[in-house]
Amino acid sequence: MSAGRILLVDDDPSLREVARYALDRAGFEVIEAGDGRSALDRFARHSIDLVVLDVLMPEVDGLEVCRTLRATSQVPVVFLSSRGEEVDRILGLELGGDDYLTKPFSPRELVSRVKAVLRRTRPEARSTTVEAVGVRLDVEAFRAWAAETEIQLTVTEFRLLEVMLRRPGRVFTRDELVERAYEGPHHVSDRTLDSHIRRIRQKLREGGLDPIETVHGLGFRFEDRRT
Repeated sequence: MSAGRILLVDDDPSLREVARYALDRAGFEVIEAGDGRSALDRFARHSIDLVVLDVLMPEVDGLEVCRTLRATSQVPVVFLSSRGEEVDRILGLELGGDDYLTKPFSPRELVSRVKAVLRRTRPEARSTTVEAVGVRLDVEAFRAWAAETEIQLTVTEFRLLEVMLRRPGRVFTRDELVERAYEGPHHVSDRTLDSHIRRIRQKLREGGLDPIETVHGLGFRFEDRRT
């Protein structure tokens, strides 16, 4: 039984060969694409569980592919890039990416990141509904509401919100949020985490809610605050 179907998108055939071998050995079914247009075509024709997506590609780059996917789908996206600048990482996450690997990377790390993102996507081990102060998450259906307005969250946004929602009033440090949302040790910068939190706040405000409080010098707390 396949561990999941991965769409692997990169214009470097050698990198795709190495990545595919590692994912194959981990039990994944891999569909390849060498450019952005082919990636969108394959995504439309197959049921995809996760996209591994190169940022720098000719014509249609990975950021544009992610933007197009996010118009209709919340499929998890793990970005690959030879550019490690923080601004590129944040831009990818702002567009809806769930994780970001800088080249060169080890095949083992790629498999580990893919598995971690898919664990956050699949809700079998989590309770069905979490609700507080007007925010409700259905973790089985992967749906979220702010008051009566349904909002669209990426996998990472959903998991971060779930962590805080389960313990309203508790202050979570950035390190605690990263450890719980990413299920174990994971290098995520403060700026990247802040970017996720900012997007969650923007989406909650669609329902007139503003429950996430920044506790300066400590972290974040989920409180009953309305816009």
